[in-house]
Amino acid sequence: MIRKRAVVAAAFVGTVALGTGVGVWASSGGGGKPAGGARQQQSSSARVAGTDSGSAATPPASPRPGRTYPLSPAPRTIPAVRSHTPERGPGWQPRKADRVVIGAAGLADEGRLIAGELGLTYAGRKDDVRPGDVRLTLGGGGNQESYTMTVRDGRVDISGPGEAGVFYGTRTLKQEVHGGGTAPEGVVRDAPAKPVRGFMLDIARKPYSESWIEDRIRELGDLKFNELGLHFSDDQAFRIESGTHPEIVSPDHLSKAQVERIVALANSRHITVVPEIDSPGHLGAVLAAHPDLQLRNASGTPTKGAIDISKPASARIVDDLLNEYAGLFTGDQWHLGGDEYQALTVKDPQASYPQLAAAARRKYGSGGTVADLATGWLNDRAATVRAHGRTVRAWNDGFYRGTSVQAAKDLQVAYWTGKEIGARPPLEYLAAGRRVLNHNDEFLYYVLGQPQTFVYPTGQRIYEQWNPRVLRGTAAVPARYDGQIPGGSFAVWSDFPNAQTEAQVAAGIRLPLRATVQKLWDPGKPALSWPDFRSLADRLG
Repeated sequence: MIRKRAVVAAAFVGTVALGTGVGVWASSGGGGKPAGGARQQQSSSARVAGTDSGSAATPPASPRPGRTYPLSPAPRTIPAVRSHTPERGPGWQPRKADRVVIGAAGLADEGRLIAGELGLTYAGRKDDVRPGDVRLTLGGGGNQESYTMTVRDGRVDISGPGEAGVFYGTRTLKQEVHGGGTAPEGVVRDAPAKPVRGFMLDIARKPYSESWIEDRIRELGDLKFNELGLHFSDDQAFRIESGTHPEIVSPDHLSKAQVERIVALANSRHITVVPEIDSPGHLGAVLAAHPDLQLRNASGTPTKGAIDISKPASARIVDDLLNEYAGLFTGDQWHLGGDEYQALTVKDPQASYPQLAAAARRKYGSGGTVADLATGWLNDRAATVRAHGRTVRAWNDGFYRGTSVQAAKDLQVAYWTGKEIGARPPLEYLAAGRRVLNHNDEFLYYVLGQPQTFVYPTGQRIYEQWNPRVLRGTAAVPARYDGQIPGGSFAVWSDFPNAQTEAQVAAGIRLPLRATVQKLWDPGKPALSWPDFRSLADRLG
């Protein structure tokens, strides 16, 4: 079986409706439509997380009358802003003498970045107000990824309750300027519908260069993604330097110094790097150096990629690695894998692997099964990672039916497929109250070489047919479960690593990434047609 996945899961933020004035035509003094047919970018069903009708979601007073300027057009960005209140005015264009100023020391990185991107002067913390200023400030409460951007009187003010939201405001400003030269007059109020917007990369089966990964981080940041998953251990290779077990590391690998730079760049773009050391399956590279730990069946035949979870030494080596890399990856998320343990793909695991059955009975009593033992393994690894303050997730096929041992309550489900034998539908996890991350392999899996039934996903199909509630196949789960789906992730899997070069992968995922984040930022029907969205993507670069 080819194993696919994806990543990510920050704590889910509930969504609340925007305040009044959203989703209607903005009127001019005479009550007509805005010039050019621009409207506020919010349907009646759209939501902005963490705002309320008495604060940042309340629209400003009616646009000021003007004799020279029509009402401003709505911004054109990817993802589209959730709300724009048009006003009359020339908008804002960057001039070399203009300043970027900040209201809090924590916004220095955001300020320096946007100043460099737009050719402005970074002036640091300043209280005076000058024409042309771009001012970044912190304030208010609610969703830390929300922001308000006001373009008025020749200035730009971007504010939000958290640094991430202010950063996203600068991404909107950058796209507006790069796409049309001018940030339109008016007020943008924006926040994502989903708190997990991820991209997962399989570097175990195909080594990607540090520079390529860093280029993707810059791209992801500009698109308001907030997670990068790194699957760096599999049967084919182990791709990151190790101090505790150097014997398992493949010749072509990333050094810890390189990973530290990758993580630092991701942090500066408000992207959490989510590591995955898959177990108890997909450990072939580890087992190549420790063949005594490889699982064997009753006939003594080794089982590909599977570690023998009846042996205490197996738990020790995996925990060594989890503890070691917890110091390297500083984010609050961790992916445990858990999928495709080959001992549980046979007709009778107890007969085929008597040592596992015996270990299960010793640990869980006479009724203990191999599935119980595998569930206990996953729970033990979760405890190792949880001790480092991480939130944990695992692939959906690592959660087994009919076991006396239940997976830890806080384990989030990374749902990737319903194609595996005995795969449980998403509704089983949702009905049990679990959070489920969307990694739907029907839409979100870019598998190099297109093995089995996989085909390279298109941006158009994601844009027109997928949303975060489409967890398996093409059908959405009921809307009542939306709050248990924190978001999802687009993934690149390297099953046939030479099928594409790094440049071909970057080109192939360009539009799918943009379509995915559009639907994670706002799951409703997009305002733009696919041809218009594609043209916008080309214009924004």
